[in-house]
Amino acid sequence: MVHTIVGANWGDEGKGKITDLLAVNADIVVRFQGGANAGHTIINEYGRFALHLLPSGICNPEVLNVLGPGVAFDIEAFLKELDEVRAMGVPEPQIAISERAQVLMPYHILLDVYEEERLGKQSFGSTRSGIAPFYGDKYQKIGLQVCQLYYPDVLREKLAHALEIKNALITSLYHKEPIDLEEMITKLHELAERIRPYVADTDEILLNAVREDKNILLEGQLGTLRDPDHGIYPMVTSSSPLAGYAPVGAGVPVWSIKEITAVTKAYSSCVGAGPFTTELFGDEAEELRRRGGDHGEYGAKTGRPRRVGWFDAVATRYGCEGQGATEVALTNLDVLSYLDEIPVCVAYDWKGTRIERFPVTPKLEECTPIYEILLGWKTDIRGITKYEDLPENCRNYVEYLEKQIGCPIRLVSNGPRREEMIYR
Repeated sequence: MVHTIVGANWGDEGKGKITDLLAVNADIVVRFQGGANAGHTIINEYGRFALHLLPSGICNPEVLNVLGPGVAFDIEAFLKELDEVRAMGVPEPQIAISERAQVLMPYHILLDVYEEERLGKQSFGSTRSGIAPFYGDKYQKIGLQVCQLYYPDVLREKLAHALEIKNALITSLYHKEPIDLEEMITKLHELAERIRPYVADTDEILLNAVREDKNILLEGQLGTLRDPDHGIYPMVTSSSPLAGYAPVGAGVPVWSIKEITAVTKAYSSCVGAGPFTTELFGDEAEELRRRGGDHGEYGAKTGRPRRVGWFDAVATRYGCEGQGATEVALTNLDVLSYLDEIPVCVAYDWKGTRIERFPVTPKLEECTPIYEILLGWKTDIRGITKYEDLPENCRNYVEYLEKQIGCPIRLVSNGPRREEMIYR
């Protein structure tokens, strides 16, 4: 069975914990898109990890962890992260890198940094990990696939062509030093040898696994609202984080996906730019941010303070619909235990008109939240393992959100650790 785990919102929903949890019973975990530009935080018996590129099944030694063809594969970030995981005492993981995955090049990162600096206050809030330049090259067909690293003539030809374009941009627009072709080729040869043991035909591996009815988890990065087609464009990522893209980015048949878990927090959080209707500010925001998660609401990749706000049922309903979710995992419920009352955004006010459908970005920027207020439960719920043992007001909150988003909430996280999970 193939099970996809994706984000319902802006990213930062807690997908890493859910994947780590479900990977205990998985045979294969696959990252199907994105690169090292966002982090999935997991906490288990080995410690606390912020995984940026490695799949979140990495702490389960029986699991094969696959980087699919849809991934922006940063070789140096991969090797660094793998060393860090080993240093934490994790058993040597099983890893397969798609030979069809494309390589995120050092100049992609440079171009990302230079462009954000040039844009200044008009920047997109990029993590400066090279993602937009990478995907631009991929779709302009001047990118490099992993397999091409092992064909010297092909590598030289492709790289010379790409650098002719990149160096013109680097020197003329950004007024920086050009990149040397020979130095880049030497560096790529060295990196290619270091990853050679992991490179494989992952399409064949996954197709055989589907035929053998193995348990496969497909892990997405970010969430619906960062999708370039359906999200808050242009403040989006450059690959699709939707479950609909998962069979493409992973390399499994469309019909093989049977379950889709959309992950959402019990409140809202966001790293990066763009309209965020329920955003809080000042002391109220800082209190929620400080209490959020195991180390507060700060980006796993950037360390930036996350923007936080009340639960947005309009955005989350839209997010779950866009993902085709069959179930929802609700995370960070325990964080709200300090509140007497909890606002929930159930609709938007747009120029005096109530709207309940998530709008396009220019219209969204003109919206304000319409709240309904629920009673808090004012008691610590960490350690509770049965849903019926939660305080009545806590259960009321979960069931109210479930009704608002129109999708069953089957997993409820009441703490950051793997075992702090309630099944409904």
